[in-house]
Amino acid sequence: MNTLKVLKSESDYKAALARFEKLLNAPKGSREYDERDVLAVLIERYEDEHYRIEPPEPREAIKFRMEQAGLSRKDVAPYLGGKSRVSEVLSGKRDLTLSAVRALHKHLGIPAEVLIRQEQESLPAPLEDLDFRRFPIEEMEKHDAFKGYSGKATKDRAEEAVRWLMERSGGLDALAAGFRTTAGMRLKARLDRYALLGWSLQVLATARGTPPGVAFTPKALSKEFVHTLAGLSVLDDGPRNAQRLLSKIGICLVAVPHLKHTYLDGAVLLADGVRPVIGLTLRYDRLDNFWFVLFHELGHLVRGHLTKKRAWIVDDLDLPQSDSLDEVEADEFAGAALLPPDFDLHLDRQLSIASIVQYATERTICPAIVAGRIQHERKDYRSFTRLLGHGKVRKQFFQN
Repeated sequence: MNTLKVLKSESDYKAALARFEKLLNAPKGSREYDERDVLAVLIERYEDEHYRIEPPEPREAIKFRMEQAGLSRKDVAPYLGGKSRVSEVLSGKRDLTLSAVRALHKHLGIPAEVLIRQEQESLPAPLEDLDFRRFPIEEMEKHDAFKGYSGKATKDRAEEAVRWLMERSGGLDALAAGFRTTAGMRLKARLDRYALLGWSLQVLATARGTPPGVAFTPKALSKEFVHTLAGLSVLDDGPRNAQRLLSKIGICLVAVPHLKHTYLDGAVLLADGVRPVIGLTLRYDRLDNFWFVLFHELGHLVRGHLTKKRAWIVDDLDLPQSDSLDEVEADEFAGAALLPPDFDLHLDRQLSIASIVQYATERTICPAIVAGRIQHERKDYRSFTRLLGHGKVRKQFFQN
């Protein structure tokens, strides 16, 4: 057997090829046969390093398999999503959906690694078995969740679209645990968890697009700051001013319309594990609701309820006060921050609109907050509705 060595140059490679050809007919069991096997390994290794053949483009692989199996475009249409999709995919005008990749791999035997252009990022353990088609894609699309995504987000492109949104949000780890269990959260049992996750991803993605200019520190939420924030409620554009003021201490406030079957008012999340984000749905377009929900979510921050292990708290404030101590504390914080601790105006049976406005003016607070508290304490949601500020919030955050 000739001296064998690792092939380090083109001349070594050519010499090994020449020797290999001479040994092609070596009898099995001979020294020359063994030498040929070793040479084959050395040659293959050298070729892998220097002559690596890239896998074919997905559309070329599909065309080759169709020709090989004698398949027409009609035959592969079911795997690509219909007749029109066949033409678009084979011409390169449309990428393959992941459902199409799976179908082509399963039914035509085309390797998945050839069909997938890049490896998908693995999901956190609680989300590994997500059924992407259960996301309310069309409703999310309507709310601009996929603004900037190439193409139109549809059910057959659900996984690509949602993964794109996940990448933009940068906060999937924060949401993973809460997707499986919402214990301790103030939410309806019949909540659609896919809609909840979709909404929360959009909140984080929106916040990432408009990050505050400073880093948040808990000491920024001083009593003076909270008092100043509540005082903004007297302004016509108080909600937008609140958004600006919070940004100055590193808190991002965003409004994203609620999705069906979420029953949400708001949430507080940690973006990238450190930056607090308050998300509001504004499902009730009223000033009293805006200010209470905002301060409730702020209460979670002030009381230290948000941690790296619990980076997502979501609230449906239509529900009765929760048994969760965190929810009780957040309610108490909101109530105390917006109105004096000795508030008892609801006990006055001769209460009038004028007296409510006077009370609010003397304390530099929006009359809507006072009227909303009175309704809540009396469980009378018909009186003083004119003071609640109907239709004065959404227009400050949403274009339409």
